[in-house]
Amino acid sequence: MPRPIIFGEIPGIEEEHWFEGRREMMPSSFHRNWGAGIDGNALEGAAAIVLSGGYEDDKDLGDEIIYTGAGGNDPNTGKQIIDQSWENRGNSALLKSMNEGLPVRVIRGYTHKSALSPKSGYTYAGLFSVVDAWEEVGKSGFKICRFRLVYSGGNEERKSPEEVELDHSTKDKKRKQGTVMRVVRDTKIALEVKKLYKYECQVCKTAIKTKSGYYAEGAHIRPLGMPHDGDDSLANLLCLCPNHHVMFDKGTFTISDSFQILGEVEGELFVHPKHQIAPQHLTYHREIHGYN
Repeated sequence: MPRPIIFGEIPGIEEEHWFEGRREMMPSSFHRNWGAGIDGNALEGAAAIVLSGGYEDDKDLGDEIIYTGAGGNDPNTGKQIIDQSWENRGNSALLKSMNEGLPVRVIRGYTHKSALSPKSGYTYAGLFSVVDAWEEVGKSGFKICRFRLVYSGGNEERKSPEEVELDHSTKDKKRKQGTVMRVVRDTKIALEVKKLYKYECQVCKTAIKTKSGYYAEGAHIRPLGMPHDGDDSLANLLCLCPNHHVMFDKGTFTISDSFQILGEVEGELFVHPKHQIAPQHLTYHREIHGYN
């Protein structure tokens, strides 16, 4: 019988636990696959990933990781030779974990190029949440599936890459439960776009009435922060209801330069005459979600 997939912490394995090899992780279901970097499937989600240096586009910033998905590499040379796909078992598993808010165990291997990587073997980096997913053209010239993972394990004693002193002994640490939540930024600019549309969604024209007034959300077309570097401006904002905000952020639908809605939602985006949406942001959204 195959080992069951287990999400979250595994009893007896604390952060910074060191494994000599990947086979040691398998009996406890800590990471069930000896060869694959992503442990999981599209139906249940991804429970663990290994950072092994197999993809040149990976970025390890300590508590934030930009992770390249699976597939596309030549098994003999290790170099990417074809585009990656969201249908890949590992990539679809990470999408499932993102959509369901499931925790992912992150393991750093000795071949991973990071100040936090061990000189030999593998170390457990803690629980992370998958908070974003998109596609782009990688350094090899082929499409890659990208994921942003943020630490959510609750260990307040963690060091930055610059502060780390490699010590692979098992330590007792005080821990607290980590919580994954969706943050809605409500900046001054976001309030402006909502007032402009009188809190009506630009997709469905719904205005949600609450006890304290009407509710809508300011949705950034090009996401803020690394690695997207979108700006907080009216040209990069939409007024959406919560449902269409989530669907837009996850690429369920996108928008053409002529404001036609593409994907799983049909229709045309309502745009106020005073709202000048930057076409380069719409282009970027289509590109990262595979519509171009």
